[in-house]
Amino acid sequence: MIICVVGPTGVGKTKMSVELAKKYNGIIVNCDAMQVYKEMDIATAKVTEEEKEGIKHYLFDICNLEDNYTIFDYQKDARKIIEENKEKNIIFAGGSGLYLKSALFDYRFSNDEDNNTYDNLTNEELYDLCIKKDKNMNIHVNNRKRLIRFLNRKEENVVEPKLLYKDVYFIGLTTSRDNLYRIINERVDKMMENGLLKEAKYFYDKKVNCKALNTVIGYKELFKYFDKECSLQEALDLIKKNSRHYAKRQYTWFNNQMDIEWFDVLYDNFNNTVEEVIKFIDNGKK
Repeated sequence: MIICVVGPTGVGKTKMSVELAKKYNGIIVNCDAMQVYKEMDIATAKVTEEEKEGIKHYLFDICNLEDNYTIFDYQKDARKIIEENKEKNIIFAGGSGLYLKSALFDYRFSNDEDNNTYDNLTNEELYDLCIKKDKNMNIHVNNRKRLIRFLNRKEENVVEPKLLYKDVYFIGLTTSRDNLYRIINERVDKMMENGLLKEAKYFYDKKVNCKALNTVIGYKELFKYFDKECSLQEALDLIKKNSRHYAKRQYTWFNNQMDIEWFDVLYDNFNNTVEEVIKFIDNGKK
């Protein structure tokens, strides 16, 4: 059995995945595009050893910052884990929907890519072309390299890819917009308490220009502060704003791309939400 725990940033996917892994004696596979990278811990809200509760976790901390780990790489690695753990229950957890889709569906990539550099186009024009190619594309307008790669990439059979595995459950965690935005804002404050500023300064001082650092919400905003382009409070406000916008894009993507059973999270009694999810899964197994 494969269980996929999805939803917007900050909603509680990590905690739910661990509870389900304990219930079904399963393993957990990361489905967050940025948590595959080493060192980027606080900004990506990477699961801690304490939070793992002894559960085996895969595809965390497998790449160096400079590595260009692609969705095609993720597809190969995730499917290998599925193949090697056929007798186990597997829980995918994360908010990178396209990564999950590439792993579980007949989502094919061509090895051939064009090499158009699009030097004559602005980021906004590139973004518009990407949206025309796929309206659910969720690459940030300022991430020029990823936009160009997306436009150059040739894909096959991506319109209605079929699910490749049996007994797959798509569990979505959600809450009201106001509550989610409050959670996101508080989460950023907690990240600061846990050392986000120090973590960002470490990468800033290394002067590493790579896809991973330029993508993660939290670093690029604080880099503006280090460059004296804004105050610290303005940088934090921008992190919160960008996180809220990202959550909105995640909802849009999952609602359009997958048949998900959504559960409202009861944060004052999380165990009740866990039991609701377990009931749904067990009923589906009968």
